Amino acid sequence: MSLSPSGEKVAYVATTGDSRQVVVKDLADKVLIAAPVGDNKVRQLDWAGDDHLLITASSTQALGSFSGTQEFSQTLSLNLITNAVTVVFGASPAILHATFGYLGAVQQSGRWYGYFEGIPLTKTRGFDSGSLGANNFVNLYRVDLDSGVAELAASGAQRPHEWALDPSGLIVAHAEYTEASGVWALQAGERTGAPLVSLTQPLGEVGLRGLGRAPGTVLVDKETPEEWSLADGGHAPVITDGLIEGYIHDPSTGLLVGVWLMGDRPEQRFFEPRLAARQAAYRKALGGEPKLISWSADYRRMVLFTEGDGDAGTYWLVDGKAVRAYAYPYPDIPDLNLGATRVVSYKAADGLEIHGVLTLPPGRDPKGLPLVVLPHGGPQGHDSQGFDWMAQAFAGRGYAVFQPNFRGSDDQGVAFRDAGFGEWGRKMQTDISDGVADLARQGLIDPKRACIVGWSYGGYAAQAGVTVQQGLYRCAVSYGGISDLNAFLFWLAPADGDDRTARARYERKFIGAKTNDDPALKDLSPARLADRADAPVLLIHGADDTIVPIAQSQQMQRALQKAGKPVDFVQLKGEDHWLSRDTSRKAMLEAAVAFVARYNPAE
Repeated sequence: MSLSPSGEKVAYVATTGDSRQVVVKDLADKVLIAAPVGDNKVRQLDWAGDDHLLITASSTQALGSFSGTQEFSQTLSLNLITNAVTVVFGASPAILHATFGYLGAVQQSGRWYGYFEGIPLTKTRGFDSGSLGANNFVNLYRVDLDSGVAELAASGAQRPHEWALDPSGLIVAHAEYTEASGVWALQAGERTGAPLVSLTQPLGEVGLRGLGRAPGTVLVDKETPEEWSLADGGHAPVITDGLIEGYIHDPSTGLLVGVWLMGDRPEQRFFEPRLAARQAAYRKALGGEPKLISWSADYRRMVLFTEGDGDAGTYWLVDGKAVRAYAYPYPDIPDLNLGATRVVSYKAADGLEIHGVLTLPPGRDPKGLPLVVLPHGGPQGHDSQGFDWMAQAFAGRGYAVFQPNFRGSDDQGVAFRDAGFGEWGRKMQTDISDGVADLARQGLIDPKRACIVGWSYGGYAAQAGVTVQQGLYRCAVSYGGISDLNAFLFWLAPADGDDRTARARYERKFIGAKTNDDPALKDLSPARLADRADAPVLLIHGADDTIVPIAQSQQMQRALQKAGKPVDFVQLKGEDHWLSRDTSRKAMLEAAVAFVARYNPAE
């Protein structure tokens, strides 16, 4: 949900059944436009002035000579005066009709232009997604939002580039990354002089994230995020008393005005005094931790979002001092069906302190409860207290739900994250079962009535929970999970066999592999251990998954069938790694809940 710069219009994606529309209303709730978007996966809404709405959606496509698929984004410019729709790069046959980043919009000579990252096409090669970065590279373009005509603003010069722009569209800084060496360099301007800084980051964990808090500074995202002066190279941490999960830039000025803080409950911290004051007032008025989602250029009008115990999510519209509930992401979920959440902590076997989130079923005595363990994906990620649709789906049916932030998660800083390196199927796995044992010790759950359900890395953990480990769970459900670590690493390698990419290095570091064919990984790969499976397994996978190929679940299915083990497989047609469509989420939940209820009934 996004407010226009004047605050006079609000845009959002509305869903009726399986039909989606981008809706724009005025403050009197009059519908100005309702544009159907079908089943497209709308990822982002941005305003260029009050009369142009930019709609970015993604789809899974197979292009060029690459045999696989990738998730591509495309941006449409909707003119609210003429109702005309323009495809960004649509009038430029020499540029792939996909956007790889949006850096803002400016008005020049009465026309609006957006700055987008795109890939140029060549007459001889066209587009070769199998060699992205070698034969194709991302440039920065200035695009007329009404005609779609694009002009080159800066060349990517055949390596990964990032740019930072001021509100006038001037490139104030750029950075480039060399995959083979892992060196990242930051320069002032478009391409001038020696780098302000060169950092060796073999895992690619560094980036230019736009402007800093003041003009003439930029934000460098790394282990300790810093603001850098473009004038003299001076730099300082953005904050010194917390962990940053994300950044908040003002859409009008482009300046950094706040950060998302990492922790057991998501929290915003604002540097801009007016936003900080408004946030404090809303905390007092609404309680909890309301999030400022969008605001007008003068900060008079805002959209807030709240969620938590008894609240599946509420958007609030602020106009001056007036605050009213405006919309609900899950309007059909009664508050009485929500389970209470709380943060738990426990010690792993080696003494490391682990945090997690426990959701209790509504209306049940919290003693000896059946359990669903729900490890997160990543594995560098974390779960936090708040509304979680998957956790609540199980809690509403009588299960306690445990979401452990095992080592390798990013909720407790770099050292805790690094403690997960090399621990796939090892201590990252036992951190999960150690948490189950602690809940059982407290009498909250019955350890003999537990199932494990996971997505992405959590899907691997679910499979490993009944193969690498044994005697713990009555069933396992994996969505988009990895089953063969060696095969996954080879799949990550580009078509030309070069695995010297940041992502390949990152995955090997986390998994603990010296090479892609490291034989030690066979003893950690569920598909290689199918004959050890001691509980039924449900595999669910999106057919269009570009992060973990569906072949991983298909391989696990074949291995379990060959070993004579009970296995069910659900393929979600047209779905990606993120369960982006409503119908897919419902299908996944229906299958997972029914499977768990069959082998681990709540009553």
